[in-house]
Amino acid sequence: MRHLTVVVPVFNEAAGIPEVLARTLAVLGGLDAVSADVLVVDDGSSDETASIVRSRATADRRIGLLTLGRNFGKEAAIQAGLVHAEGDAVVVMDGDLQHPPELIPEMVRLWSAGVPVVEGVKRSRGDEPVLSRLSAWLFYRLFGRLSDLDLRRRTDFKLLDRAVVDTYLALPERRRFFRGLIEWLGYPSAQVPFDVPARASGRRTFGAVKRLRLSVAAITSFSSAPLQLMTVLGVTAFLLGAVIGGIALYQKLAHRAVEGFTTVILITLILGGLTMIGLGLIGLYLAHIFEEIKGRPVFRVDADRSYVPGAPSPDHETRTEPSGPAADGSR
Repeated sequence: MRHLTVVVPVFNEAAGIPEVLARTLAVLGGLDAVSADVLVVDDGSSDETASIVRSRATADRRIGLLTLGRNFGKEAAIQAGLVHAEGDAVVVMDGDLQHPPELIPEMVRLWSAGVPVVEGVKRSRGDEPVLSRLSAWLFYRLFGRLSDLDLRRRTDFKLLDRAVVDTYLALPERRRFFRGLIEWLGYPSAQVPFDVPARASGRRTFGAVKRLRLSVAAITSFSSAPLQLMTVLGVTAFLLGAVIGGIALYQKLAHRAVEGFTTVILITLILGGLTMIGLGLIGLYLAHIFEEIKGRPVFRVDADRSYVPGAPSPDHETRTEPSGPAADGSR
């Protein structure tokens, strides 16, 4: 019998995690010819999320808890879950019920039919604020233009075959954009549409600042077009400066030069602004290089606070793959 692992990254979801586990386990209990378990990855929550999951895990062996040493971010939590997932296929879904677990049977059906990647795609965005909708639309349009990858309506709610998981984990980069990398791998996929329901409880923990950081990291990870754009702007500024300089020289020779430094000041401000923007973009890419060459682990698992039913000891970080990452997120 093939096995399915559902990875649920969470951060401060104490109020809603009992319902998430109850609904997910009810769905998994109805699967035919597939055994299943749930691996909750606690991304350094400061509330009672980990203790609630641990208490549920002691009563139900289908539940496991992986606790990270601090808040490393959702991308790192997803990677930690994939590293420790034991299933022949892995479902990644959010821990706020905005990814309905009731779609898992259809995902499993498509996987059983031979589809290695099954994606949950948004048919509607639910009660998402207007500003969030606008920023998401802008990001996906810009990302698509710069990377040639269409992620519109895509989500992190995915079922991945074991071969896809192993390929993803074997990628050498550390700063990851899960949604984009799965699309970039190019495996055959199927889509399961859904309307985004309301959160299980509480409020969003993935705020505007985090979304902005992820957007910048995603774009700079998948495209060097911003750097090329600065070259175009530099050439444009040079040509504009040459034209303005030629006009100024002509007026000077014709004794019609306008007194004052208005033109000089404007040119200086424009070129100075372009220079600072260019240096900022170069700094972003240098920061990426810096993060990659440090070789620092993407996450650290707190084995003492993690819980896997049936594990011989609290330290269950020993799962390794011949070509995959170490269990602490290092390469």
